[in-house]
Amino acid sequence: MRSNRKFDFVKSSRIFLTISAAVLLIGLIALGVFGVNYGIDFSSGTSVDITTTKKLEDTQVKAYLDEQNLGDYTLVSGENRESIRFKTALNEQQEKDFKANFLAKLDPDASFEINIVDVDIAKEQERNALIGMAVASLGIMLYIVIRFEWRFSIGAIVSTVYDALFVICVFSIFRLEVNLPFILAVLTIIGYSINDTVVIFDRIRENLRFAKIKSHADLDKLVNDSIWQTLARSINTVITVLVAAVCLFIFGGASIKLFSLAIIIGLASGAYSSIFIASQVWLYFKKKEPLKKVAVKPQSSL
Repeated sequence: MRSNRKFDFVKSSRIFLTISAAVLLIGLIALGVFGVNYGIDFSSGTSVDITTTKKLEDTQVKAYLDEQNLGDYTLVSGENRESIRFKTALNEQQEKDFKANFLAKLDPDASFEINIVDVDIAKEQERNALIGMAVASLGIMLYIVIRFEWRFSIGAIVSTVYDALFVICVFSIFRLEVNLPFILAVLTIIGYSINDTVVIFDRIRENLRFAKIKSHADLDKLVNDSIWQTLARSINTVITVLVAAVCLFIFGGASIKLFSLAIIIGLASGAYSSIFIASQVWLYFKKKEPLKKVAVKPQSSL
């Protein structure tokens, strides 16, 4: 349990907790003001994926879409592929006209994949996504309660909620699209965050068995040493996954970029919260518990 490092995580935790609270507050205000930019999975609309046989210029496709007068849209262009998201659900006639005009004006051999999501389906998917996130989070928290104690569970809950809200707030502030892959990314982030937290908690519990805690300073030292002892493992785990996530973001297709970005943000947040939030919350509640007095054997006088 000895550590010669100079940086004291416990002593600096108040500063980082204050910064975390301020950042999260700003994010929640932005979330309340701007809301979430729902993708087609959670809002009614039409998704059109077109595979072309030749390279089309963005200006060509945008000019064509503007001519169709089908409402607001977003366009993502790839190599021989155009992905279009209309904010409104196209009816059968609009869908036929869109295909016929595209084949006539841009590419006669193009193929189409069109998916339409109405309001009821969008609301059902949003509800199911929220239920899935809640069930997964409760299951993870139950595992922490069974394996450790209630103080550890509170720390894990606080840090996990922080990670999920942080990613959601970032996507809200920058108006990034929230869709089903984003929900999968949040669940993945929760899993990695809990993994980092459990590693630190396990070391704290192990060190606690053999430590002689006589004061709150001893508890501070125990937590600080436990973090240092697991820091290399946590950093290696995060870096390994970050490399894969960054590669997906750079080289992956347009449909997976936002998923990768959410993973990148969440991994950094999860590593941070395990050290400066989860362990510090446990320490706060542990200090509320009366310290056990260590019995001192009386020395016999000769």
